[in-house]
Amino acid sequence: MKRMIRIFVPVLVLALCLVPFAGCGGGSQPEAPAAPAADGGTAPAADSGTAPAEGGTLNIWSFTDEVPTMLEKFKELNPDFNYDLNITIIATTEGAYQPALDQALMSGGSDAPDLYVAEEAFVVKYTQGDAAHFAAPYADLGIDIPGAVDAAQIATYAREIGTRGDGAIVALPYQATGGALIYRRSIAQDVWGTDDPATIKNNVGPGIDKFMAAAEEVKAKGYAMISGQNDLFHPMKSNASSGWIVDGKLNIDPGREAFLDAARTVWENEYSNRTSAWQDPWFADMSDAGPRKVFCFFGPAWLINYVMAGNAGDTFGDWAVCEAPIGFSWGGSYIIANNNSQHKAALGEIVNWITLDTSDNGLQYMWANGTLYGEGGTKDTVASGVVMGRSDGSVDFLGGQNMFDVFVPAGVNAKGDIMTQFDETINTIYQDMAAQYAQGIMSRDETLAAFKTRISDELGIAID
Repeated sequence: MKRMIRIFVPVLVLALCLVPFAGCGGGSQPEAPAAPAADGGTAPAADSGTAPAEGGTLNIWSFTDEVPTMLEKFKELNPDFNYDLNITIIATTEGAYQPALDQALMSGGSDAPDLYVAEEAFVVKYTQGDAAHFAAPYADLGIDIPGAVDAAQIATYAREIGTRGDGAIVALPYQATGGALIYRRSIAQDVWGTDDPATIKNNVGPGIDKFMAAAEEVKAKGYAMISGQNDLFHPMKSNASSGWIVDGKLNIDPGREAFLDAARTVWENEYSNRTSAWQDPWFADMSDAGPRKVFCFFGPAWLINYVMAGNAGDTFGDWAVCEAPIGFSWGGSYIIANNNSQHKAALGEIVNWITLDTSDNGLQYMWANGTLYGEGGTKDTVASGVVMGRSDGSVDFLGGQNMFDVFVPAGVNAKGDIMTQFDETINTIYQDMAAQYAQGIMSRDETLAAFKTRISDELGIAID
């Protein structure tokens, strides 16, 4: 097999988790999902009409080597797949990936991507926004839509994110990124006399008010509830019923505005160690190296597998997961085919194998059970509810708990229908402004005014 690789920017395993490694980048059940076959079955295969016998070269673009490595496995399992892979990897650090991808898509030439990957933080641009017209409907790749999606039980929020305005599914993720509460067993025992996930779930939620009441109990025992106030942002941004932009204007949904109050409550009441995510003190709190032991973090399975596990130190195994007080998702890599590609049948085979094939030889099953690179690999949550339902998600980090029992239903409350292509930038600005308010640097009115000004100046979005 000929495999050409071009790497323009050094690829980071984790670039502030805007680039999710193994999903750092979720899943709810669809309405009336089709029942899986008794043997686990497979999602309906791509019906490409004729096998891609002539072969050629497929241009693959990604921001990590994750998908390219998956395709090596696909080639191994399908020796008759007569295509070479021309791999381009550009990290998202310093915003390098999107401009390069946009230029390549617009070129329309032989070097244009046939298949490309977009992260949840910016995928809406490529599924519903300015670059959505480049995306090929999965149905045009020969995939049985919606049959395959229903049969695999793909998360509703993932479908929403990957569905274009014309109703066509143009992207799906391979991992599930529904979020849960990841908490310390020993602290739960000390505060409430139990570490049982069903009990802890009810002690900390549902809702932010109940979470804050629990934070007061945790504080009384000498612990920090969370590491930093922004740990609450991902669940609370999902607490909205409308998006950041409505009718072309900035919209501050009451559910998101409530994050201002939550951030200030956490700061003033010292419910956190006042860290910032992705900084050394935040990582230190995972191993009890901070000023106070921290009770919980919020995140999907990738936060456990690729962030916390490597930073936990002696706390490894003293963690568990339960349903979060507010349902949310965070991260995920979506697979998109170029509508202008001359190799749609071949792309259909690849896309189907990565996102919808639920057999033991499909990417979904190998990813869930940690067998893609051989036995004993990292288990991860995947988009298919069918696959997770017949897989073992027991992990040592969680004291042997089967994380799939929590992460499968966690995706039910995740939302994908209110995202916009500007969310990544707006979310960053809003967290910056919330920190000013939490620390008493600005009043509430000043904070909201400054936020609106920045959105207008930096994005050109109209404000009231």
